[in-house]
Amino acid sequence: MAENSEQTVKMRRVFYIPGYDPIHPRRYRELYRKEGTEQARITGYDITLRPKKTKGNYGWNVAAHIDGVDVDAQVEVLVWSDIVRVSMSNSILATYRQLVQTAWVYIGSGALWRLMQLRKGPVIAALYPVGMLLVQLVIAILSGVVLYQALTYFGGPAWFKGIIGALGVMLAWAVLRWFKKNDGKFFAYYLMHDYAFGAATRGANTPALERRMTEFGEAIAEALISDVDEVLVVGHSSGAHLGVSILADLVRAGRVPADGPALGFLTLGQVVPMVSFLRDAHRLRADLRYLSQREELTWIDVTAPGDGCAFALCDPVAVSSVAPEGKKWPLVFSAAFTQSLSNKRWKELRWRFFRLHFQYLCAFDAPKDYDYFQITAGPHSLAERYAGRPASRSRIVTPVNKFTSTAP
Repeated sequence: MAENSEQTVKMRRVFYIPGYDPIHPRRYRELYRKEGTEQARITGYDITLRPKKTKGNYGWNVAAHIDGVDVDAQVEVLVWSDIVRVSMSNSILATYRQLVQTAWVYIGSGALWRLMQLRKGPVIAALYPVGMLLVQLVIAILSGVVLYQALTYFGGPAWFKGIIGALGVMLAWAVLRWFKKNDGKFFAYYLMHDYAFGAATRGANTPALERRMTEFGEAIAEALISDVDEVLVVGHSSGAHLGVSILADLVRAGRVPADGPALGFLTLGQVVPMVSFLRDAHRLRADLRYLSQREELTWIDVTAPGDGCAFALCDPVAVSSVAPEGKKWPLVFSAAFTQSLSNKRWKELRWRFFRLHFQYLCAFDAPKDYDYFQITAGPHSLAERYAGRPASRSRIVTPVNKFTSTAP
């Protein structure tokens, strides 16, 4: 850990790694602006967003006055949404083929059974697109059958029945197309593509993703030799395991200077086991093991049992069965949605599962220890902010994983 990790932070570079999300990064700027303004109002500090003037990654600047200190932060989004969009550009038939392949990978390898020993919420979320797509298929088939039966109830010549049969097939296809067009309400195709993305390669990274991760690493390495006080890498959802490998590569390469800025790594709502339990996730498991021992950074993992899409309070290193002797990271903390949101706000959000998965990036109306905006724009480094705080009790479940080899 850099020597200045316990000094007041006045300048910070923040690199945000999104999860599997096809949306333009301006969405994260607007979310930060809206929710940051609300959190500042609730908690009693000042925070203002300004346009980012430097070239490079999409981002924005933050001017904050917190705990009597003026802090400047530059937030950058490490974009891989184009890779996500390419992986989602599948036809209806291709998506159903993905369903079969993904189910086979998780069930046939035993990964699904091991995941179920951790948290039921994210497993249910993983099974949801399978069930919903099958329901849509049944509805489409029944629509076609009902049309055929209704129009041929009184019989008719074979050629007539053939025409009606074709109309039934066309109706079934139209129903499937309607469901796909309205997936913004159902999220079945979106989630299916998400889980299929990792399952297609049995947990290995695609060449395109590896190249993008190298570019991300270069941007972070440049910040680590700048005159800021802290470099903070935030990995949300699937972005958490990308951050693990990116930072592991930088540390191995000796690109985290001992006399440079403090390096913080914050993982939010991580779903690491969905990938690390897969057969060919050798790189990720090796990187988890390596990063968990390093002195060059502070790694804090924040989840919440109220987030049904994350493996809440599951240490991603330990549950992946790669924890080494002398393991230091991550320190696991709970965002405690049920305590840091008022009863009224919790009731509003409780069944909005996808919205809750983004709550880590939003304002809390009954805030406790966790505050995303103070972490990214406040005067304390990640190490200092969590120093001395008792970590949450991690879920102690370490299922035997026959694919835990860390060999590349």
